[in-house]
Amino acid sequence: MFDFLNISFADILDILLVALLIYQVYKLIKGTPAMSIFIVIILLYAARSVFDALNMQLLTHLIGAVLDVGLIALIVIFQPELRRFMIKIGNEVFSVRKMGGGWLRHFFGKYSSTAQISPAALEEITSACYRMSESKTGALMVFKHNASLEQYVETGDTINSGINRRLIENIFFKNSPLHDGAVIMTGESIIAARCTLPISENQDINPRYGMRHRAAAGITEATDAEAVVVSEETGEISYVKDGEIKTLGSITELRIALENSYK
Repeated sequence: MFDFLNISFADILDILLVALLIYQVYKLIKGTPAMSIFIVIILLYAARSVFDALNMQLLTHLIGAVLDVGLIALIVIFQPELRRFMIKIGNEVFSVRKMGGGWLRHFFGKYSSTAQISPAALEEITSACYRMSESKTGALMVFKHNASLEQYVETGDTINSGINRRLIENIFFKNSPLHDGAVIMTGESIIAARCTLPISENQDINPRYGMRHRAAAGITEATDAEAVVVSEETGEISYVKDGEIKTLGSITELRIALENSYK
């Protein structure tokens, strides 16, 4: 009856790997509506394991049938979270920015981010943000890295120009036809404007943040992109990465964040 208590090294390793996987999934869905479903799934699996260990076959098969039949439905329900999880794994494996090049650059160079941000482009971006902050002009800029943003670029208007502070300010000027939406750019060029982004469902986001901040959180949850938001209400500048919104105290902090994002 208690044979399951005979634990080997492989069992311990198995438990640790499953715990790590559960933790990673938990981080991805924390604060979202999927969290309650995730907890129910864990409880059902735990209950099935207990019933199986106690040789309660009927309950074991019943819960197993519920889990098996619901697999396809769960994939549909967790599609956004699964997508973010896969993107995160891909970025960790193939991103040479975090690994400093090495043999991954030789074998997987086509997956790596070779984009850099020049001092001139950095100056244009920070200057534009400073002026928009002073005038309380709302703005949302997304900085592309490894993950493709093509599906979001297609929702807006193609720009394909160099980075210029006056152009950025004109795009987000209140009466501009392009001001409503996000600008997507690399470290060297503006790709598109008036782009529609996914809205984060994270319920832990501070209620004082508006739709621009939620859109910035959404795109950085779904991809490895990072975003900069200028608040129309307060003029505050926020830097958003991995769904985490950080309000910056100065343009110097913004400059450092952008420099680090392209290292």
